[in-house]
Amino acid sequence: MAAAGAVVRFPMEQYTVMGLTEALTKVPRHWRLLHRLGRDLRAGRYDLVILVDYPEFNLRLAVAAHEAKIPTLYFIAPQLWAWRPRRAATIRAAVNHLAVILPFETEYFHGLGIAATFVGHPLVEQSWPTRTEARTALGLHERDRVLALLPGSRVQETQRLWPAFREVGLQLLAEGACDTVLLAARMESDYPDHGPIRLHDGESARVLAAADAALVKSGTTTLEAACTGTPMVVAYRVHPLTAWIARRLLSITRISLVNLIGSEEIVPEFLQEAAKPEHLIAAVRPLLDQDGIEARKQRAALESVRSRLGAPGAAQRVVAVAEGLLAA
Repeated sequence: MAAAGAVVRFPMEQYTVMGLTEALTKVPRHWRLLHRLGRDLRAGRYDLVILVDYPEFNLRLAVAAHEAKIPTLYFIAPQLWAWRPRRAATIRAAVNHLAVILPFETEYFHGLGIAATFVGHPLVEQSWPTRTEARTALGLHERDRVLALLPGSRVQETQRLWPAFREVGLQLLAEGACDTVLLAARMESDYPDHGPIRLHDGESARVLAAADAALVKSGTTTLEAACTGTPMVVAYRVHPLTAWIARRLLSITRISLVNLIGSEEIVPEFLQEAAKPEHLIAAVRPLLDQDGIEARKQRAALESVRSRLGAPGAAQRVVAVAEGLLAA
């Protein structure tokens, strides 16, 4: 956004955090930010508010904008279909329109009396490398059996996932199930004792496209793997207290976006205590055989998921909704 000319008043890297208990440390800073923005809204500094994801903060900001009589467009809507559906009342009252990125969300929000437009997923805007292109760029042979590891970019994610992911990669290398293990690394994270696992600090898309199979964290990464057509196993761990609270709040039985879009278990999921190396190894191993039944079945299902993400042009469709609100 800064490169496009936007004035970034409050860099969000200072505010973001994963998990419910982890977020408590950032609450005071968020309240100060909300108070300052509320003052700007009441002063008439803005004509339109576009909120992006981040519902715990943004829904409060939407209320402040509504009270200041400023229209609000919410892009990437709160996941009411997953947890805390009571927030629908706040959205109906304070948000003028939702621009949603998952294909099933339009019908869901319309059923709650909330105006929503499916604009398509931003990932379809990207140009995804082919398997050959990715392998050439990474210096891999076409016949190599390659496993990709994507434990996430946030420090909290890598700290909880890396030990199990590392064990999976090392064990599958040792037994000869794969020839190369690629880790999509981030400079701000630490990956101790990675041994023969290759670290690639660059585009995760290239790592995914080059791989026969991937072990990935839950989240948008699963859709990236769908876009590259890479069979995957999903794992995730959070603080035990966060997990305890989430189990009591979630209204869905699957958490991977590919499984939610496909309305079935397309990819295996291993959460919390279940994300043990032995479970992950058993699930990943058959996917490394490109011609195997499990890999072929998953690739076909992932192609179906990718087709449901919409056509390119999501940003332009969001702009059209925003212009409509400004002209109203």
